[in-house]
Amino acid sequence: MTLTTLLALASPVRSARGQDAAVAPPASAPMLLDRVVVRWHAPETGGVRRPQFIFERELAFQARIEALADPDAEPGLYRDRHVRAALDRHIAETLLASLPISPAPTSAEVAQRAEAARFSLEQRARGRARLLAAAAAEGVSSDELDALLRRQARASLYLDRMVAPMLEPSEFELKLVLRSGATPFKDQRYEDVAPALKRWYVAQRLAHALDTYYQSARARVSLSIVPAR
Repeated sequence: MTLTTLLALASPVRSARGQDAAVAPPASAPMLLDRVVVRWHAPETGGVRRPQFIFERELAFQARIEALADPDAEPGLYRDRHVRAALDRHIAETLLASLPISPAPTSAEVAQRAEAARFSLEQRARGRARLLAAAAAEGVSSDELDALLRRQARASLYLDRMVAPMLEPSEFELKLVLRSGATPFKDQRYEDVAPALKRWYVAQRLAHALDTYYQSARARVSLSIVPAR
């Protein structure tokens, strides 16, 4: 099946309340709490003997984040391009999070990086309230959100330690990117925006590194769509 089929199966266009934008289920229909929409495996995650699963709620939540970060998106809706981006990001993060890191990060380092990932996610969603609303719309609990953030933390630590340093840019580097005018902080003083600028810049570098890694790893990923029953 193609990814287009996945979009149909996973209700790609949904309202801010988490319902399908085109068709509402009849009142007598049983409520489906969650289901697997994608099954995949790769050598990095243990191969065919250790299949990975992506659930509809999580993929829908991540698609909402992609839509919130997209200035051209319609308010409250996500489209096929957001589902594709969410799927790619999910698999890339899972692959990287499964790879060994040397030296291995401590639990405190993972927790610290997960908190940084939370701030970054809030920034991509354009505010904490929007992030929490997206989670509530798909029934994503705080524990599920924490698990996503830990996955992002381990993926970012792998990229920083095993690929290229990117989590701690220098002040000179941040001032340079601010002067370039290619940030959301145009015409603002560095002293006023330094923490937010750093989170934005690190997020941009990580997103680019994730995409680059996944483009090279895509051929090793075997993916199948799980149709609704």
